[in-house]
Amino acid sequence: MQFRLECHEVLESTSSTLKQRAEAGEAEGLAILALRQSAGRGRQGRGWESPAGNLYLSVLLRPAVALREAPQWSFVAAVALAETLKPLLPEAAQPSLKWPNDLLLNGAKAAGILVETGVAASNALDWLCIGIGVNIASKPSLPDRATACLVEYLPAPPEPETLAAALLQSLAHWHETRLAQGFTPIRDAWLHHGPAMGAAVSVKRDGALIEGAFAGLSPEGGLKLAKDSEVQLILAGEII
Repeated sequence: MQFRLECHEVLESTSSTLKQRAEAGEAEGLAILALRQSAGRGRQGRGWESPAGNLYLSVLLRPAVALREAPQWSFVAAVALAETLKPLLPEAAQPSLKWPNDLLLNGAKAAGILVETGVAASNALDWLCIGIGVNIASKPSLPDRATACLVEYLPAPPEPETLAAALLQSLAHWHETRLAQGFTPIRDAWLHHGPAMGAAVSVKRDGALIEGAFAGLSPEGGLKLAKDSEVQLILAGEII
């Protein structure tokens, strides 16, 4: 696949614009980059600060897979992003992945991924919108977590357009890998960048806090949490 990259000076939200295009019948492979967003969005409807200098990118895919498999593309995008940033960053600041959709630098959030879906009348998956935000030149101040940006580790970080082009090339590779070989190579690559087995993990789900030790990912991408000689499968939640 070759992505068709559109670059805009400012948009309310790259994902909102891309979803409109998807609903209008746009073919897969469209990628929309904004140099600034006026109404960026994160998970669970959170606002996302979007000043100039950072990456705000959304891509459109139409994979012929079951609707239940759509969440796996957040792992596809996370692996593609980690593999893109890995050769750019020093050894002391290699990227790590936090389930299900954040990229960290030395434990601080530097990027986030949001996957949204369109469902056809037949209840089949129609399209995927993958929104990716990377703190390149600046970072937001968040009350509940540490944040990081690339400029803290790179004196001359890539421009958003340059990073977008490299990321799209990596995403195309991992997207094709998922379609051709299934989720297993994606899961293996994610685990390479993920937390160490046995690492302490706290998950917020439905207002409750679940604590345990990281025990890997299920074949579908669920979080496996070990506690008291049992392994619990977490399908939705947020590691804190």
